[in-house]
Amino acid sequence: MSNINRIRLGDGVYFNDVRDSRFKTMKITANMIVPLRADTASANALICGVLSRSCKAYPDFTALSKKLSALYGAELNASMRKAGDNQVLTLSVSGLDDRYTLEGESVARELSLLLCSVIFEPNLCDGVFVPGEVEQEKRQLLDLMDSECNDKRIYANGQLIRHMCAGEVFGIKRYGTAESVRAQTPQSLTAAWKQLLQTAVFEILYIGDSAPDKAVEVFRAAFDGAARIPQITQTEIIRQAGEPKFVTETMNIAQAKLVMGFRAGTALPDSEVTAATLMTAVLGGTANSKLFCNVREKQSLCYYCGARYDKMKGLVIIDSGVEGENIEKLQAGVRKEIEDMQNGVITDFEIEATKMAIINTYYSSNDTVSGIESWYATQLFDGAFKTIEEMTDKLNAVTKEEIVAAANRLTLDTVYVLKNQ
Repeated sequence: MSNINRIRLGDGVYFNDVRDSRFKTMKITANMIVPLRADTASANALICGVLSRSCKAYPDFTALSKKLSALYGAELNASMRKAGDNQVLTLSVSGLDDRYTLEGESVARELSLLLCSVIFEPNLCDGVFVPGEVEQEKRQLLDLMDSECNDKRIYANGQLIRHMCAGEVFGIKRYGTAESVRAQTPQSLTAAWKQLLQTAVFEILYIGDSAPDKAVEVFRAAFDGAARIPQITQTEIIRQAGEPKFVTETMNIAQAKLVMGFRAGTALPDSEVTAATLMTAVLGGTANSKLFCNVREKQSLCYYCGARYDKMKGLVIIDSGVEGENIEKLQAGVRKEIEDMQNGVITDFEIEATKMAIINTYYSSNDTVSGIESWYATQLFDGAFKTIEEMTDKLNAVTKEEIVAAANRLTLDTVYVLKNQ
């Protein structure tokens, strides 16, 4: 994978480009990073969706779609996520790379202009967002929240975080609450949008074969002279759990859920993060993992059981689907696998197979423009961007002793059980 080139365009505004000649398409993504707050999370989440619907130059969805179609079938997408104690709002455009246009026109320039129009010159009615578009976006976001509540695996993981991180910023959902979403108005969203333009850190990612000069020119002009006070929050890290919390909730469900939250004892920018990543994968991140092979396959204690590591927050979450009568046995089985790792019961095969699986995932991300964009987007808070080769070298350098040390840093914080009534 090619190295990334990074330049500063203004206060809290950075343009990052990666050149790759394998693809005929390109992608430009504007990541707007703001502190995650209970009073602004819902408004920011709605803004992201509303902005993607139209802009001043193309004041309805039909006009915007025609413009995108005229640009060789380009696409405009919006998304949001939580990264530590920050909220990341993303607007992206993708289309044909300049090298392949029929008349030599610059799609990169046109898409950059369109993206800037969407962000800086939205479709307003009497100085505020169009009420109809706001209501449509509210309905869509509420539907998303309902769908996540109905998916009991997602729901259980959300409840674990809510209880485990009660009193911490990380306990706030990426889109806030349903009550806050319903309370938003065109006026409140317009005020939140203006605040977003002043305070967000902008990380722009450009992936393509052609030079990014025309895109850089557009974004530089868009931010030129803007009065900005960019803000970003340092994520709170709790390195060791206190007395474990046990939470049980009942619901009319067929399959119980067990979610266990651990403090990992390390998080970005610690050097031990790579070892913690590998430790978590050996425990429950691949088809060769201990939880999959031993707890699920050999002992048949659950339908699924996996582990993931949040390197920004320093959490390891183990979630599983289980029959109600096996909940206690499954808890004991998970703890046994962790204790084994803490005592050095890890084979060379488990380590090497896990490294190969992770590295294969790394290289798979390099097969598409969107994959490359995602690779670098997930590193926005790492302090420096690394290529696949650099990440592979770091992973391969992790020793068994470092994995054991990472396992010994785990402390159980919260156990959440969702079971049938």
